[in-house]
Amino acid sequence: MTVLSPRPDLWTLDPDVLHLNHGSYGAVPRRTQEVMAALRAEAEANPMLWFRSVAERLAVSRLELAAYLSADPAGFALVPNASAGVTAALATLPIAAGSRIVLTNHAYGAVLYAAQRFARAHQAEVVVVDVPLEADDETIVSLIASALDGAAVLVVDQISSATARVFPIASLVEVCHSFGVPVVVDGAHAPGLIDAPAADGADFWTGNFHKWPAAPRATAGLVVAEKWRTATLPLIVSWSEHDERLPERFDMQGTYDYAPWIAAPTSLRVLEELQWPVRRSQLSGLLDEGARLVAKALGTGVAEVGQPAATMRLVELPSSVDLTAAEALKAFVSRELKAEITLTGFDGRGFIRLSAHAYNSLQDYEKLSERLPTVLA
Repeated sequence: MTVLSPRPDLWTLDPDVLHLNHGSYGAVPRRTQEVMAALRAEAEANPMLWFRSVAERLAVSRLELAAYLSADPAGFALVPNASAGVTAALATLPIAAGSRIVLTNHAYGAVLYAAQRFARAHQAEVVVVDVPLEADDETIVSLIASALDGAAVLVVDQISSATARVFPIASLVEVCHSFGVPVVVDGAHAPGLIDAPAADGADFWTGNFHKWPAAPRATAGLVVAEKWRTATLPLIVSWSEHDERLPERFDMQGTYDYAPWIAAPTSLRVLEELQWPVRRSQLSGLLDEGARLVAKALGTGVAEVGQPAATMRLVELPSSVDLTAAEALKAFVSRELKAEITLTGFDGRGFIRLSAHAYNSLQDYEKLSERLPTVLA
């Protein structure tokens, strides 16, 4: 197999910084930035003409993005991010007083907060299922199944943010539906890492295009099963509120900046030219090696994860690191070491969550392993 070379030239990232946290905010390729800039210039040249053209352009973009996910375009809507998608899903579902909103302890913080808000509003209960980091798929399904009695909904990660692990969505959907429980899948990290991520039959699936597909930020999708489409409404009431069809109902949200949604397919074409399926596999191997280098330098190890995501790994932090000061530590590492990383915590353990994309090389992780011990070891 041909080994693909890193392509940092396709991005405008600062070459003096180690960019090792693509999983948080992504990075937009140069070509997509240029398309967005042209669209925004067009909007400012004639705002009235621009907004008259938006609906047609969004329809074209939306069809391309739905096809990328292998999703039914009639059930695919554009939203700003996965958190907005989860919120729209919870707002649609009938959550009875005394029922349960079930999550796992891997859930993203904003998703947990959304569940708590809806539980308060409906006099329901939030139940968090503890899933060990190293749990296999069978164990995960068994643990979650034990919490489904009286559940109004399961909200579950497809790839968890804090722990970078893949959950068995198809099996979870099957067991939940056997209990009559709807499933909302937080697929924030799934596009680009899992092929056809919305194809497992969940009632609602939502995911970000700004992460691994490298699309502009504030670009995400919400896929809704047919039975829920009539009831699913955008979070902002606008002129499209009473559109009969789900996608268009979400399209026009007033004076929103639509350039990212329209430009997003450009990033998909960049990934296609990068031979993304091949590159993704090679990045996984690169990250295995890079994570081992960083762990060795810190005197720790690479965390054992039941089913790790293709392009993210967890490196154990030294026990001396205080996670309550994580934000200050990340800022210090950025400023003093010229490295962008993220720190996560799970079940009392602290980790560096490392990412890899097409602009990364092994040299990036070698440099990080040289610099980090000066502040973390």
